[in-house]
Amino acid sequence: MPQIAARQRPTALVIGAGAAGLLAAAALADHADVTVLERDVLPDGPEPRRGVPQSRHAHLVWSGGVAAIGDLVPGALEEVTARGGRLAHAMRDIVTRGPSGVWFRRFTHGDHRSLVCSRDLLDSVLRNHVLNRAEVTARHETTAVGLEGDLGRVTGVRVRTGGNGPAEESVLHADLVVDASGRGSRAPRWLTALGLPEVAERSVNAGLAYATRLYRAPGTTAAGGFPLVNVQADPTRSPGQGGILLPVEGDRWIVTLSGTRGGEPTADPEAFIPFALGLGDPLIGELLKGAEPLGDVVTTRSTANRRRYYERMRHWPEGFVVLGDAAAGYNPVYAHGLTVAAQCGIAVREVLDRLPLTAPGTAKALQTSTARPVGAAWDLAVGQDAFYPGATGTPPTAADRLRARFVDRALATGANNPRAQAALLDVMSLRKPPGRLFSPDLLVPMLLGPKRPPLGGPPLRDDERERLTA
Repeated sequence: MPQIAARQRPTALVIGAGAAGLLAAAALADHADVTVLERDVLPDGPEPRRGVPQSRHAHLVWSGGVAAIGDLVPGALEEVTARGGRLAHAMRDIVTRGPSGVWFRRFTHGDHRSLVCSRDLLDSVLRNHVLNRAEVTARHETTAVGLEGDLGRVTGVRVRTGGNGPAEESVLHADLVVDASGRGSRAPRWLTALGLPEVAERSVNAGLAYATRLYRAPGTTAAGGFPLVNVQADPTRSPGQGGILLPVEGDRWIVTLSGTRGGEPTADPEAFIPFALGLGDPLIGELLKGAEPLGDVVTTRSTANRRRYYERMRHWPEGFVVLGDAAAGYNPVYAHGLTVAAQCGIAVREVLDRLPLTAPGTAKALQTSTARPVGAAWDLAVGQDAFYPGATGTPPTAADRLRARFVDRALATGANNPRAQAALLDVMSLRKPPGRLFSPDLLVPMLLGPKRPPLGGPPLRDDERERLTA
C-alpha cells in the first residue's frame, strides 16, 4: 500500500519579539510553524533591552487586552500575578483625576481588571510561554533588511545576521511574513521597493515628553493593594502636564511624568518631585516625598500618534501583514498599545480559524481585521491630542470640538455615576465600540445631571495615607 506524505504545515516569519510579535506568534502557532526574528539577544528574565526602550516607563493593559492575553497565552496572567504583578480593579484600585480636573469616585461595581506590572516582567512571561511552544522558534541577532517577492506576493525576508562578528545576509522564505517591528518599521519603504504605492499616513503629535523614575514603595504600601494614581493632562490648556504612579512587583513604584511643548519634564533628578507637585493636583508629588528613588530619571520624546493606513491600499500583496506599533503607534499616556497588540492577535486567530493561511486574500483579510482595534484606539487618542497646539497641520474642526465637548461631559458624568462610569470603561478598555457611549447608561445621567456634587479632592482613603509612613 503506497504511503501518503504528511501535509506540510504552513510557515510564518514574525519580525520583532516585542509584545505585538509574541502575541501574533501565539495566534499563528495553531496554524503554522512560526519563526520569530529579533535583532537583540533576548534576556532570560525580566530585564530591559535595547529593542524596547520604552519599557522603563509606566505600562498598563486595559481589560480588553487582559482578556485577549488570557485567551492567546493561557497561564500568562497567572504567572504575572504570581511574580508580583496585579489585576487592579477599575475603579476601586485607581485614584484618577480626569482631563477637566474632576476626580473619579472609586466605585466597586463592575468586572474591569487592568494588568499592572513592569513591561519587563510582562515581556519575560510572554517570551517564556510563547517561545517555548513547539511550533515557535526564535532567531536572535537577526535583523530584517527587506522583503522578498513582488507586487503580488511576499515570499520571505532578507535578513542580516552575525552579532558582533562579520555580517552575513541570507533569505528566509515563508508563507506569511508579519511585521511587528514597532515604530521603526521599514514596511513603507519595503513595499515601495516591490512596486507598491506609498501608504497613506497621519501623524498627530502633541509634543509630549516623558520622564520616569523608579522608587522603593514607602511605609507599608509594598504589602500590596495601594492604588494606582493618575493625574491626567487637560488638552484644552497648554502645556498639558500629567503623571501616573504605578505600584509594581519588587516593592517598587514606577512614576512617569509627562508634559507637552513648553512644559516638558527633564532628566534632572532634582526637578522630578517639583514637577509632580506642579501638576493640576500635587498628589503624586506629595506621595513621593517619603519614597526612596532607585536610579536615575529616564526620558523619551517618541510619543506621537502615527498611523499607516495599510488596510486602505487598493492592492495588497499576499503573504504580508503589518501589526502593532508598526501599523499605528499611540501617545503612551492613553496606555492602549499593549491592549491593541493583544486584540490584533485575537483578530489574526479569528481570520485563520475561517481562512487557510495560504489562501488568496487571507493577508488582506488579516490586515483589514486588525485595523478594527487599531482604529478604536486611534480615535480615542487623536480626539484628545488634536487640541494641543502644533499637534496637526490643520486645526480641529467644529465637529471635532463638538465631539470633545461630548466626551468632557461624559467624563464628568462618569466620575460621579456608576452606570455611566461602566460605559466609559467599556470604551476606554477597548472591550466595546464607541457606540456604547450613546447607551442609556451614559446618556440618561448626562441629561438628568449629577445627583451629588463632584469630589473636592483625590479619593485616597485615610488608611492608605497612613500606610505611607507606617
